[in-house]
Amino acid sequence: MTDHERPLADRGRMDAAEAGRRLADTGVPIDQALCSTSARTRETWKLAVQEFPHRPKTVYEERIYDASPGELIAVLNETPDDLRNVLVIGHNPGMEALTEILAGSAEDEVRERINRRGFPTAAFAVLTFTGSWKDVEPGRAALVDYWAPTD
Repeated sequence: MTDHERPLADRGRMDAAEAGRRLADTGVPIDQALCSTSARTRETWKLAVQEFPHRPKTVYEERIYDASPGELIAVLNETPDDLRNVLVIGHNPGMEALTEILAGSAEDEVRERINRRGFPTAAFAVLTFTGSWKDVEPGRAALVDYWAPTD
């Protein structure tokens, strides 16, 4: 079995559902999910989205699998501006690096937690920025929330 086709482990299934609950609790209404095409990200999203009050449109994007931060920014730059809140379901090390690169500012407590925990399976970060998706670039966002399993 290739890495792309590897399923979630039992722990990942539990963490995915909890991540969905925690993400729904942030109150951020997700307009669209951009999900890697790997088996485990698709499974993570399927379990997490069940916890949402409404199911956002989902786009399965091959370029997210094993993507660098620059590749992830390129995907985000293509997002239509009528979408305000977008969730990216991807892989490390790209997702953690993307968060670090985009977050020009962060609350000390949030930054400390992310530095301590990193991005284990099912972790998420919430970043905000003002402007067009075409303007997403390093340092333009603020890291406002973060959660990881056992946090």
